[in-house]
Amino acid sequence: MKEPLVKKKKILLIGGEGQLGSDLKGVLGNYELIVPSRAELDISYFDQAKNFINNILPDVIINTAAFHQPEECEKDPQKSFLINTLAIKNLAEISKEKNIPLVHISTDYVFGLDENRSTPYTEEDLPGPVNIYGISKLSGEYCIQYTTSKFFIIRTSALFGVAGCRAKGGSNFVEMMLKLAREKGEARVKNDEWISPTYTKELAQNIAKLIETDYYGLYHITNQGECSWYEFAQKIFELTNIQVKCLGVPSSEFPSPIKRPRYSVLDNKHLREKGLDTMSHWEIALKNYLKEKGYINF
Repeated sequence: MKEPLVKKKKILLIGGEGQLGSDLKGVLGNYELIVPSRAELDISYFDQAKNFINNILPDVIINTAAFHQPEECEKDPQKSFLINTLAIKNLAEISKEKNIPLVHISTDYVFGLDENRSTPYTEEDLPGPVNIYGISKLSGEYCIQYTTSKFFIIRTSALFGVAGCRAKGGSNFVEMMLKLAREKGEARVKNDEWISPTYTKELAQNIAKLIETDYYGLYHITNQGECSWYEFAQKIFELTNIQVKCLGVPSSEFPSPIKRPRYSVLDNKHLREKGLDTMSHWEIALKNYLKEKGYINF
């Protein structure tokens, strides 16, 4: 007698072509994945989003899409709030109506107002963004929290993944540093901004575990430890054994129309309390990324 077929859970993955989306596709093989293009599903249009979701009725919605270029957000606040806030409100309302858990990716840029901060932020800390990008992302979080109860809001930081960031032409910080080393033999890197570098492959694996639970709520998920961008660059060159002049310089050497957080390191407190924090130290994660890319073999 044949065993009855078990129907796979269905996941709608929005933003599946980005760094994190690409790795989520790799770890969610036990699900039926629907990964629409922006042309097929633009969540900033409520009726289009509602009709699309009604037609497929997923068991989970994962949204990784965002307008996440801080300088461009500052130039075009309307677009920033359309994509990072209004579109998220649309998803939250549809998720609530259809009783579908919503997974939404947010950012460490919801912090930064406390310029004297030197300890990692937990989920209980009061947000204080310092630019339009951070404000619009925080507004999106609030839209979810007041609309529905079945949500996983995941704040993360300084992503690097094999697929690269589409907004950066398929690049990321690691690749930019390696390119600078090859082409110029020198890299000048900020030494006064601290972050939690995060490998999207590990982040995707942790999200896959989290959505198997009903531990709804707000989570920080980054690799362990912290560093400045300069220390991050130093470790990239050390592991790849590239001889390059790496100079730590103040952020004032890189004039920008926007303010950025000086310290936005996140603590995975809620994940740790649930016994689900499998994120490695950022140095180990970086080494694994470099191995996966074929830059090192040890």
